[in-house]
Amino acid sequence: MRTLTVPAPAKLNLFLHVTGRRDDGYHTIETLFVALDFGDTITLKQRADGAIRRLGEDFGVPQDRDLTVRAATALRRASGCADGVDIAVVKRIPLGSGLGGGSSDAASVLLALNRLWELGMTRAELMQIGVALGADVPFFLCGEPALARGIGERLTPVSIPSFWAGVLAPKHSVSTATIFSAPELTRDSASAKMDVFSEGYGRNDLQPPAVARFPDITAALAALSKRSAAARMTGSGGCVFAPFATEADARAAVAAGPHAMQGFVARTLARHPLASFA
Repeated sequence: MRTLTVPAPAKLNLFLHVTGRRDDGYHTIETLFVALDFGDTITLKQRADGAIRRLGEDFGVPQDRDLTVRAATALRRASGCADGVDIAVVKRIPLGSGLGGGSSDAASVLLALNRLWELGMTRAELMQIGVALGADVPFFLCGEPALARGIGERLTPVSIPSFWAGVLAPKHSVSTATIFSAPELTRDSASAKMDVFSEGYGRNDLQPPAVARFPDITAALAALSKRSAAARMTGSGGCVFAPFATEADARAAVAAGPHAMQGFVARTLARHPLASFA
């Protein structure tokens, strides 16, 4: 049985505007996604008996809720494939960080199994499966930086100059549902008129309610803001990032963060490392 080891990159939301709320409770957004050269690593081992198993640490997530297992199960159902797979994840993306770790893991499983199981499914077909797993999954299947609208599934690829990101990671795991349900959340941001954005454009509408509930996010923002006026939270938090022209500047900013707060430096990607798998 064949084995395939693949990356699952983290993402940043360069801005995130909440533009409305649908009747089904889902929020509509407008956000600019970019992937990073930092993330998880997933090893997939093909099985002939049809079983789909998660190996190793569970990170507190039951197997039936694990997005990698759900992704493999959904792909097999959609494709009619009879094969199974063992899934092992080396986790580097913090949980509840706003870096899209679970969604990226799911997307990498879909892309990698498309190759491992020799399915030949198109990117559009994989996206139809991915959107049912999570609103961020289609971005990781898209293959390049993208402007997302709707609940995150309507993607327009964009070109973004590469930059270094200094990222600080508060210890708290932030619940996306908690932030989106905050009564003070802005839910009527205007939609952008063009798909061209200057550096530092916009804001993250989820940042104020997250800051009000997690003081560590405030401390991380204060630290990075001393080095960059464009510092902001990514996703629903709690990671905070700032863009820099050089790796040295990004590392200096992370090193100057609050005592004992973890962080990392990464570069933005112009293309997802598994883009050719669909």
